[in-house]
Order: sequence, then structure tokens, then C-alpha cells
Amino acid sequence: MDLHLLFAWTWILIGLLTGTLLGLYFARDDWLGGYTSWPRRLVRLGHIAFVGTGLLNLGAHWTLQAVSAEPATATAVRALFVAGAVLMPLLCFAAAFHRQLRHAFALPIAALGGGSGVLLHLVTNTR
Repeated sequence: MDLHLLFAWTWILIGLLTGTLLGLYFARDDWLGGYTSWPRRLVRLGHIAFVGTGLLNLGAHWTLQAVSAEPATATAVRALFVAGAVLMPLLCFAAAFHRQLRHAFALPIAALGGGSGVLLHLVTNTR
């Protein structure tokens, strides 16, 4: 079993399930302070971050297979993408209620950006 592939699909499923849960309340105008409130926007972003980062991990998995990356490089890329995927929705949900945590978004962005940069390098240097 490939753990990276399992992680990617698990993250996508969690995103769909959290979206379903949030959907139970979306018709309430005052839910989490109203449609344009900070908490409601961040909670919605957190749900979609599960799906989006799950898809990024899926793409990373397939790209690593396509370029036949060295094991150490593949492990580093997987670690960066998983770290970014874990941190992004976690920070979205936490920052919804603790606004000062918004500054920590640099962490998942750096992880996902770093992993993407390595993948781009691998793709452009594959013969």
C-alpha cells in the first residue's frame, strides 16, 4: 500500500465530509457571524483546503512516479506536501477563532511551495 496515495484520498474524503457537515448550516444567515464574517470564511476555506491539498498530494504522487525521482528526493517531496496539507486546513480552522494565527499561514505555503519547486525542477530536468 502506498501511504502517500492513501493520504491524498483520505484528505479528499475528509474535505467532502467536512463540506457536508458545514452544509448543514449554510442556510443560516447568522451562522458563525454571517456570510462575510471572518470565522465563516476561514471555516469554508478550511474545508476546501482538505480537498485542494489532497489533490496536490495526488498530483505529487503521480509526478514522482512519472519522473522516477531518487528515493531521498521523493521522501522529501512527500514530507513537504503532507506537512502543507496537514497545516493548511488546521490553520484555517484555528485562525477562524484565533485571528492572530493567520501569520502562521507562511508555514504550509512554504511547504507546498517548496515541494512544488522540487517537482518543477524534476519535471524540467527529466529526459
